[in-house]
Amino acid sequence: MTRLVELEATGPRKLEPSDIDDEKGNIAVCQCGLSESFPFCDGSHRRTDDEESETTYVYEDGERSVVECVVTTDDE
Repeated sequence: MTRLVELEATGPRKLEPSDIDDEKGNIAVCQCGLSESFPFCDGSHRRTDDEESETTYVYEDGERSVVECVVTTDDE
């Protein structure tokens, strides 16, 4: 499975003890790129359960679309 994910962060997020929610307990860090509360997981990854392994997807405004062709260029 591949997914087109655009992120703007320039480094990792170091978790601190204050990141643990007293009511929810431990937190989870998003690895799918879809969370509305990024970098924390909000369960949005459940939308990817039926993705096909050889297909690339993009998610925009809550809708999933198949990417037919990915074109990359080298900027010099």
